[in-house]
Amino acid sequence: MGTKLIDLSHTVEDGMITYKGLPAPIVCDFLSFEDSQRIYAEGTEFVISRVELVGNTGTYLDSPFHRHRHGLDLSELPLESVAHLEAVTVSAVERDGRAIGPERFAERDLKGKAVLVHTGWDAHWRTDHYFEGHPFLTRAAANLLVESGAALVGIDSYNIDDTEDMARPVHTVLLGRDIPIVEHMCQLESLPVSGFLFSAVPVKIQGCGTFPVRAFAAITD
Repeated sequence: MGTKLIDLSHTVEDGMITYKGLPAPIVCDFLSFEDSQRIYAEGTEFVISRVELVGNTGTYLDSPFHRHRHGLDLSELPLESVAHLEAVTVSAVERDGRAIGPERFAERDLKGKAVLVHTGWDAHWRTDHYFEGHPFLTRAAANLLVESGAALVGIDSYNIDDTEDMARPVHTVLLGRDIPIVEHMCQLESLPVSGFLFSAVPVKIQGCGTFPVRAFAAITD
């Protein structure tokens, strides 16, 4: 048997906008190949990149500390909570309106699993449309995910919450129960309904609540 890895992350690029109102990342050389040639032996060169970004850039993971000041930060997340998780996909591509309610998750075995919500919104990535009218989960859906024992929840949309609701109920409910959130995912249409593993591991940074991840699925043939 072989294992196929599917990348579920957007590429982080210099100047791109992930979330309106937040600064774009700056990706440049701290030490260029050309400049390094003056330091090392002839024929030897290196590049050292400099990256400046906010945690909410590209495909990123929210730890409990993102919403709750006494919650686990990135450095405190157990690896078991973000890596090699049994996973399921939940389709919400066809929907009546923007809100995704608890009925989408009913009668699914979600206990201990990463629940990845496929909305198809990633098709609008890097367009103005991506920022407006995105699908989101309801508070009732978040409550059901908690009650069902979900280990992590991901979505391929602009935000897992309705951005017009400044209380951010889904972030509040899920992160309040130590359930990490992964937003701005992509290629969820490539995944089976179940029977695969999911990983989205951020850098181990103390005092930080969100950071980009290389999210991916592992599917065994």
